[in-house]
Amino acid sequence: MKKLSILVMAACSTIAFAQKVSDYKYVAVPEKFETFREDYGLKNFFTKAMTGKKYIILPAIKDNWPAEAKSNFCNVVAADVLNDKNLFKNKLIVQFKDCNNTMIFESKGASKIKEFEEGLPDALKDALIKIPVSNPIALLPASNNSAQRTSAEPVVSVASTATPEASNYSNGKLDLQKIQIDSNQFILAKSGSSVPFAVFKATSKNSVFLVKMADGNTTVGYFENGNIVIDVPQTEGGFSKEVFAAK
Repeated sequence: MKKLSILVMAACSTIAFAQKVSDYKYVAVPEKFETFREDYGLKNFFTKAMTGKKYIILPAIKDNWPAEAKSNFCNVVAADVLNDKNLFKNKLIVQFKDCNNTMIFESKGASKIKEFEEGLPDALKDALIKIPVSNPIALLPASNNSAQRTSAEPVVSVASTATPEASNYSNGKLDLQKIQIDSNQFILAKSGSSVPFAVFKATSKNSVFLVKMADGNTTVGYFENGNIVIDVPQTEGGFSKEVFAAK
């Protein structure tokens, strides 16, 4: 049980960073940044900067999205810019949230220029420096988007008091233990190890998961005939199908 507790703690810290902004190709931007009295050129500056980092900016109206984004909202990260100014500096915060309204990245910027027209874009430039270039993972398959969470719906916490469910899987070379953290997340770990082999986070598609591998790669996993399947990224590009059968 002690090993299991250590394993769960390790998984919790890993899951918190399971999704990166750079994993996304599409970024949705609101019609306006609501916490500012005026635009001050922020939206145009943000759009140009993110496009320069290889992201595709989507409008607020989903009807105008490309098919691969419209078919599964979890292929899109939502961006916002918040006013965080004080008496001495223009300050703001750039936030990115996934389709479950979970914060995956936040970057703060500041400028000593006190005038809004110049200071706020300067602060945004400072915040955008920390945002990585897009390096998208494989897109998720089409789903029933109406089944996805909205910001008004509760998100299940990882810190569960229930005893995690454990079961065993193997691909014939590697024996792994499946630890169910909660209804939305589980991990696979090598037997006797406290380090996750892979961390699975549920998507809006039933039995399809975003998977964070131990080497840092993010991919897709799913259940198939009672087995766990991972599309393992290959160094030369592409994916191989790794099947872990229940023992």
